Amino acid sequence: MEYNLADLFESVVDVVPDREALVYIDHPGTGAERRLTFTELDAAANRIGHHLIDSGIRPGEHVGLHLYNGIEYLQTALGCLKARVVPVNVNYRYVEEELVYLYRDADLVGLVFDAEFTERVAAALPQAAKVRHLLRVGTPGPDAPSLTAMDFADAEASGSPERGFPARSADDQFIICTGGTTGMPKGVMWRQEDLFFSGLGGGAPTGEPVKKPEELAERVAAGGDGITFFPTPPLMHGTSTLTAFIGFNFGQRVVLHRKFVPEEVLRTIEKEKVTSMSLVGDAMLRPLIDALGGPLKGTDCSSLFSVSSSGAIMSDTVREQFQALVPNVMLLNNFGSSESGFNGTATADSGPERGFRIRVNSRTQVVDPATYEPVPAGVPGRIAQRGHVPLGYYNDVRKTAETFFQKDGERWVLLGDMATVDEEGVVTVLGRGSQCINTGGEKVYPEEVEQALKAHSDVYDALVAGVPDAKWGNHVAAVVQLRAGAALLSLEDIQSHCRTRLAGYKIPRQLVVTDTIQRSPSGKADYRWARSVAAAADR
Repeated sequence: MEYNLADLFESVVDVVPDREALVYIDHPGTGAERRLTFTELDAAANRIGHHLIDSGIRPGEHVGLHLYNGIEYLQTALGCLKARVVPVNVNYRYVEEELVYLYRDADLVGLVFDAEFTERVAAALPQAAKVRHLLRVGTPGPDAPSLTAMDFADAEASGSPERGFPARSADDQFIICTGGTTGMPKGVMWRQEDLFFSGLGGGAPTGEPVKKPEELAERVAAGGDGITFFPTPPLMHGTSTLTAFIGFNFGQRVVLHRKFVPEEVLRTIEKEKVTSMSLVGDAMLRPLIDALGGPLKGTDCSSLFSVSSSGAIMSDTVREQFQALVPNVMLLNNFGSSESGFNGTATADSGPERGFRIRVNSRTQVVDPATYEPVPAGVPGRIAQRGHVPLGYYNDVRKTAETFFQKDGERWVLLGDMATVDEEGVVTVLGRGSQCINTGGEKVYPEEVEQALKAHSDVYDALVAGVPDAKWGNHVAAVVQLRAGAALLSLEDIQSHCRTRLAGYKIPRQLVVTDTIQRSPSGKADYRWARSVAAAADR
């Protein structure tokens, strides 16, 4: 047995076969739900894996998952891994041009898609000639274009529920597509062993690393039940799928909703006694606070042990508001990426004044991007990680060469995040270098200013971008969504608020108040949108 994700999953199934593995609530509020034990989920994944093989899809070929959250998503991902087929996540927000690029760039030969996306899939497929097998989940609407696709339920029924797959390898791949808000998507190629140790619990950031593949099941057999993971963002983003796999690797239960509806999330926490929930920053935590303080006041969230955020920071103000409503919960700002897995968790003293500070794992350093050597304390550099890192970007030799390097006999990945490190080894994340605003020669990282803005009691959400400026090169612009019922804020109000938290050159020189802040479905910032809104308002 090797560190292969399908092998590891099957080893867990064999020790807790009758334990509930997956609860799926289809349409929140309707009561429609499905529950699968580990044995039932294993058999369902076997069926799809065998169907893919029977349909002529070979080991190493790529199948896209163009789906909302659902049992079919995780069932297909597991089925692909069992059949040594590479699953590739597809962002369901993509329009035709982006889909064509992803389908072609990822060399998809198969696609599993939600019937709701039939029109977009039909428009993109003529330009993606390698796609030869389609599975459709659900029934398309009466106005949907004609598209020859096999019904997922029929495909599932056609496949054997038994295992009987060829031997697998630790080198089998898992691709996580990332990007799309600042450029076209790119596929991060992971060896499954590396992914297991970087982002799926094998490295055990809070315990002893797994020393042999058989040990995972031994730990599950020796441990107890009672943990319920609830990844609330879309599974199409790597962090949610990885969260679900962490749950399975620990032999614990995973709960899913089709879409994020704050009131229904809270009802599910109470009903299913959720212990660990993941989300993406304030964009998802604020609506939960509003619901808990309003229509869902009194909902029992006492089972919650932890709420973790990846991809965006939960600000101090929002954390305090949630903590007041759910006093015993632990709120964790985790730091990681599709290219590095898990790097660390924010320290308790992180905040607008001190920045986003993390105690990183032993494989992470802050380096000079020109020499790859560690930077001195207090000097900005790029975050880099060694050891269990991806092979590179699929079909992108140039970007791979820019991001991945060899040093001291190990593979390293150079992340896009700028940071400093102090004498104690604590890293302060400054922000994405690509979003850094150069104003009068000074560098401003949007995340820092956004933290300060969101500390204002009348600010519901905010993004910060640089806008071309004849005097300064660029000026700092704040795009702000106000709380319901809040009085309109002026630029002077915002500047006065920020002066107590930020250096003068970081204070916004422009304010744009908008009805809503545009983010990805997972809550990640859309800086391209923020920049265009601010630039249009500045004309």
